[in-house]
Amino acid sequence: MKLTTKIKVAIDSPAAAGAGTQAKLISKYFNLFYLDTGKIYRLIANIKITQPKKYSYTLIKNKMKNLSMKDLQNKKLITDEVGTMASIVAKDIKIRKLVHAFQIKSAYYPPKKYNGSCLDGRDITYKIIPDADFKFFITANVKTRAIRRYKELKSLNNKITLNDVLKSIKKRDKTDYNRKISPLIRTQDSILINTTNLTKRSCFLKIKNIMNKKFKA
Repeated sequence: MKLTTKIKVAIDSPAAAGAGTQAKLISKYFNLFYLDTGKIYRLIANIKITQPKKYSYTLIKNKMKNLSMKDLQNKKLITDEVGTMASIVAKDIKIRKLVHAFQIKSAYYPPKKYNGSCLDGRDITYKIIPDADFKFFITANVKTRAIRRYKELKSLNNKITLNDVLKSIKKRDKTDYNRKISPLIRTQDSILINTTNLTKRSCFLKIKNIMNKKFKA
């Protein structure tokens, strides 16, 4: 779909609510540059886990300067261990400043071939793109989210249990909602999308229709 002006879409959500899937579908349909901001923190977390002796702010700063989308496609980034470490890393204000600079550049200056940008994360609607044309808060009940993440992780670790994932999701929620720096919150101007009882396609169509109505207004 070709748009006459650049648009910015901001999505916040708790872990495994389906925001990443929807952001990808939206981005493909409207030809938007997509950035999964959570994957950046997971990338940094993975570096801290695998290269503890080399881990430093200088290393991360240089990594952000040369970050490519391929770096964020590593399947190891979706593991439970990396996710837990990502929540810890995200509390570091120096790391957040480095990541925020990259996110803002991606949101406001996407490659020219795109109609705009779409970012999903925890603080996108109020910290990264407060003037976004569309703001969504995507969520689902914790059991549904745990089942989704369990199915995703099972292929990487056949020893993992649903109960392990459920505990991890609850722990991450507590961290994301209660941290002092950029906590996960739903802003008053964000449209709530609950995916608990929605298929991927029905959720996508719901969001697409909301956006199309505004374009036609």
